[in-house]
Amino acid sequence: MKRAILIGLALLLSLAIPLSYGGFGVIMQLPEVAHWLIPTILAMVFVGWLFNAARLRLLVSGVDGHLSRRQALATVISTEFAGAASPAGVGGPLTYVYLLHQQRVKPGHGAALYAVDHIMDLVFFSTAMPLALAVFTIDRHLDHPLWLLGLLIGLLGCGLGFIWLVLRRYRTVLRAFGPLLRRLRVSMSRRRRLARGVLQFRHAVKLLLGMPKHRLVTLYAYCMAHWLLRYSILPVVLYALHHPVPWSYLFVVQGMLLFAGQLSFLPGGTGSVELGFSALLAAWLSADKLALALILWRFATFYWYLLAGAPVFAATAGAATGRLLVARRHRHHESTS
Repeated sequence: MKRAILIGLALLLSLAIPLSYGGFGVIMQLPEVAHWLIPTILAMVFVGWLFNAARLRLLVSGVDGHLSRRQALATVISTEFAGAASPAGVGGPLTYVYLLHQQRVKPGHGAALYAVDHIMDLVFFSTAMPLALAVFTIDRHLDHPLWLLGLLIGLLGCGLGFIWLVLRRYRTVLRAFGPLLRRLRVSMSRRRRLARGVLQFRHAVKLLLGMPKHRLVTLYAYCMAHWLLRYSILPVVLYALHHPVPWSYLFVVQGMLLFAGQLSFLPGGTGSVELGFSALLAAWLSADKLALALILWRFATFYWYLLAGAPVFAATAGAATGRLLVARRHRHHESTS
């Protein structure tokens, strides 16, 4: 019951903020939105899930496991729902490991696979964010297809190079990690949790090092395709509203909002995401268009995750549904995995 109330509060706040900018007239504008927009952005979300499901199947096969396409897709959707429905997304990794365990993947392997996922995501953003900033500074339009193709190839090459560097030099990073924590006076309990994270990271590195090069390239390509699709939803929304904003700027904005959302105590980063969106796009859009764009974008990247994910999550997680969404038990599940 408390979880349902928290999610309801998050949804109300998520709607209240854009309505405070554009008034209830924003709701009246929704029927006037291009008829192709909603199906298009929802299709982009679904295709992104398919890429993530393909990535998951590839990862599981690397630990001698097997997932059908249906199982992988259900796991991805359930994990996305749990992440959206819990503060700071803490329900996501718990759901990921639990559902893989249901498919006979050991909890230790499941945690390592989740760490691999995060390494890939970190590599993508570490290369894509500076590239997007450079593109926005140098050329805001990039109309020519060759420019876009060159950027994609450059992004893939930089990402793979960064992965190679992380894999070859990870011991140096880990050796520097301990003294840094002592200087920051991190508590012993947090050090233990971080130590478990380091072990998962090392296990993940071993998994990556054991993969054939072509599989590693495919894995990163799936990761890149997922995030490029997800981060293209907002540009498509603004294009449909006849208020295009440079894609490179929107990419950086969404990266910042994703980080801000992790700091919010409400599901889906509610509050911090909406306020950040308004602050970063107010210079480009009028108040009513800002509110309308925010509602449409959040529908595809938050509300839809809850609406479409809830029945899949309930069907796959079953009796563990409530436990996986409770943040207080995160530490217990970490220790048992």
